[in-house]
Amino acid sequence: MAFRDKELRTPGPVLIDGRQLKRYHVDQPERPIEPEVEKAAYDLLPDLLADVVDDGTPAAGWVVLHRGADTGAYLLAYTWVWDNAVEVRVAAAGQPALDCPDDDPAHFVHLRRPAVGCVWELAVLEHERAAWVRHMLLPESPNLINYLRDTRAEGPVGR
Repeated sequence: MAFRDKELRTPGPVLIDGRQLKRYHVDQPERPIEPEVEKAAYDLLPDLLADVVDDGTPAAGWVVLHRGADTGAYLLAYTWVWDNAVEVRVAAAGQPALDCPDDDPAHFVHLRRPAVGCVWELAVLEHERAAWVRHMLLPESPNLINYLRDTRAEGPVGR
C-alpha cells in the first residue's frame, strides 16, 4: 500500500450547541472537500455532540472532516471531558466497509465502532493534546481563547 501525505486546512472555529470547536479539514491535494460533503457533515455535527455531558470542563474541542481517496468521508468530533480526557463521536459516509448504506460521501451515518482516527487524523490529535496542556492545564489560569487560536499548521499531514 502506497502512503502519501494529504492536505490539512484549518477553516476557523465554530460554535455548536455551546461548544467551541476548532475545525480541521483533511483532503486530497488534488481534490478539496466538496461543498455538499462539508455541508452534510456540519449539518450532522450537532447530533454527534448531543450526548456529550457537561461536567464543568470548558465546552471545547475540535472536529476533523476527512475526505478519503475513494468514496469515503469521515467526521470526527472530539470534546474535552473530565478536565483532561477526550471523547470522540464519529460519522462516516460513502464507505460500505463501515456499514454506510451507499457510496455517497455526503450521506453521513453514525459510526458505532470504537474508532479514534486514522494516521492523518491522529496528527491533529497529537497537536490538540499538547495545546490543551499548554493553554488549559499548565497555566495558573486556563486560557480557552489561546487554546482555540492554537491550531496545527496547515499543509501536508500524515508523516
